[in-house]
Amino acid sequence: MVSCCCKIPIFVFIFLLLLVISSSICATHSSETGNSQANNQTFRPEEESKKLKLVRERLNKINKPALKTIQSPDGDIIDCVLLRHQPAFDHPKLKGKKPLDPPESPNGHNRKGMAAEDFQMWMMSGESCPEGTIPIRRTTEGDMLRASSVASFGKKPTRLVRRDSTSDGHEHAVGYVSGDEYYGAKANINVWAPRVSNQYEFSLSQLWVISGSFGDDLNTIEAGWQVSPELYGDYYPRFFTYWTSDAYQATGCYNLLCSGFVQTNNRIAIGAAISPTSSYGGGQFDISLLVWKDPKHGNWWLEFGSGILVGYWPSILFTHLRDRASMVQFGGEIVNSSPGGSHTSTEMGSGHFAGEGFGKASYFRNLQVVDWDNNLIPLPNLKVLADHPNCYDIQGGINSVWGNYFYFGGPGRNVNCP
Repeated sequence: MVSCCCKIPIFVFIFLLLLVISSSICATHSSETGNSQANNQTFRPEEESKKLKLVRERLNKINKPALKTIQSPDGDIIDCVLLRHQPAFDHPKLKGKKPLDPPESPNGHNRKGMAAEDFQMWMMSGESCPEGTIPIRRTTEGDMLRASSVASFGKKPTRLVRRDSTSDGHEHAVGYVSGDEYYGAKANINVWAPRVSNQYEFSLSQLWVISGSFGDDLNTIEAGWQVSPELYGDYYPRFFTYWTSDAYQATGCYNLLCSGFVQTNNRIAIGAAISPTSSYGGGQFDISLLVWKDPKHGNWWLEFGSGILVGYWPSILFTHLRDRASMVQFGGEIVNSSPGGSHTSTEMGSGHFAGEGFGKASYFRNLQVVDWDNNLIPLPNLKVLADHPNCYDIQGGINSVWGNYFYFGGPGRNVNCP
């Protein structure tokens, strides 16, 4: 059975408007950065020196002392940092704490161990981080200087942007459930390397665990893969996380670029490139992500692949998510900076529309949520929505092999999406 766009509750549109804030850079940077680059050429030496000082101070907070350093084939530097020295424990509410032991898995979850080498490029070096440490992608001066400001580095922009087809903004093709209490979400996410047209756009596929009034108190937990040249300096699809407890204003960040998320695994580097990726008409690759609330301690845990616990978001980071989620969302998002007055040609998913199906269109499959009794259950009523279906669309369905699923994506600019 195939489902298409339907009447959408108003709060969904409100949430999606807030997602305009989303994932890595506000598209309006495209024009602003051109001015910024011109201005940089006329900076006085003392201004340049002051900026670099701020950058280096921030880097000293983000990059922790390493017991071991690994050079990744893709150019990343991975630092093996002692568990107790990771950025999470800089948080005032986490100082002096120790990482918690793994929680009870949701009922119905088939956990099978799978090597991290199957997923991340840095492991191809043959090196690994020793027990008692975690791998952290080193942040460079170049990473920070690509951001609009030192303060905004690693954060989603807070300014709302109109989301009609004639304005700059973020565009989505998503499936979602709402109207109940949710204690987690699981999905297999097809991994591609979509074309991103310029440095200040991005393309991602992710899941959101959401609670709040969809105003200033919005709480989200997010995980998936993204191609974000501003954040990472390249066009590789990378595993990422995000969190906020105030609608992307003052709290939260990507990956481990601020204090908050507690990593417990020495084999997964958040922010590192995923390998392999899918090919059009060829091999398909997906990753399994599970986020769930530990019934005992109330923290939100993240599993990557099958059986690889990455770490957790402590419940004290949140307000509404301290208790439960009120919505779960899955899907794709891009930034459209309208280059030259036209729609961007940044791709979502595989860069092909949902109707092309398996091997050609990107997919989410085996969509599930965790109920109040820590049971993984099928989605009760999946709805799908595409902001601009002539540019990126979505088609959902259900079968005995994939359970709840959908295909989604598109090429962006085309004859029907000028």
